Amino acid sequence: MTLPRIPLAAVIGKPIAHSRSPRLFAHWLRKHGIPGHYIPIEVPADKLAETIRLLPDLGFMGVNVTIPYKEKILEIADLASDRATLIGAANTLIFRKDGMIHADNTDGYGFSENLRQSAPDWDPTAGPAVVFGAGGAARAVIASLIDVGVPEIRLTNRTRVRAEQLRSDFGNRVQVHDWVQAGNIIEDCRTVVNTTSLGMTGKPEFRVPLDALAPDMVVSDLVYTPLQTRLLREAEQAGSTVVDGLGMLLHQAVPGFERWFGTRPEVDEATRAAVLR
Repeated sequence: MTLPRIPLAAVIGKPIAHSRSPRLFAHWLRKHGIPGHYIPIEVPADKLAETIRLLPDLGFMGVNVTIPYKEKILEIADLASDRATLIGAANTLIFRKDGMIHADNTDGYGFSENLRQSAPDWDPTAGPAVVFGAGGAARAVIASLIDVGVPEIRLTNRTRVRAEQLRSDFGNRVQVHDWVQAGNIIEDCRTVVNTTSLGMTGKPEFRVPLDALAPDMVVSDLVYTPLQTRLLREAEQAGSTVVDGLGMLLHQAVPGFERWFGTRPEVDEATRAAVLR
């Protein structure tokens, strides 16, 4: 008698010990009574392709991909979703039964779902959005904002040339502004998003002037260590609706869990508590 394989999934990166994804998946697996496992795997750069190709034979259904391999993984995958191709990075791999490796990017989905859940009155079409940063997270956020109908995206980054590249890739709805004007472009916008690491524990403070924050704005910071950054603290004081970055981490994991383990999990307070514990 051949017993069925226990489904496996993982998160890969370097380093990886800090990842909260194993806590998240362990919570969902317990909640739904699924006999599966999700583990962190630190992979050296020179072993990345070899490791990815080996995992399906070991019973893995797929993996999440984090820093520094989100871009590199597209070169290894056999297929990529339109979202992953547009963003230029992937955070989710699905190992298909036909042997093909499919790459997807669910970061933008996680971002927009987090805003919908945490700010249910958010109307993305009501006015411009401001995005701080021009890295991989910014690309996912901009793609998501365009998808949900934001009319104008004011993009600013400490290195302007990187922001100009995003404007070239995403079109005229993205308008680039110098970093020294970062505080001014907040005025009359409806959505504010920090995609940089500024304000993260161990990183430089987020020092953009925030006098223009207003009650009719939704303000999100992708940083979740700490949960309440300076940006969110001042936005709350200004009466804005604030959305912390942990929800994006939780929501972006939902599509992968569903594909690998066959059940669509719910992001609720118990989920947040399990990850923060």
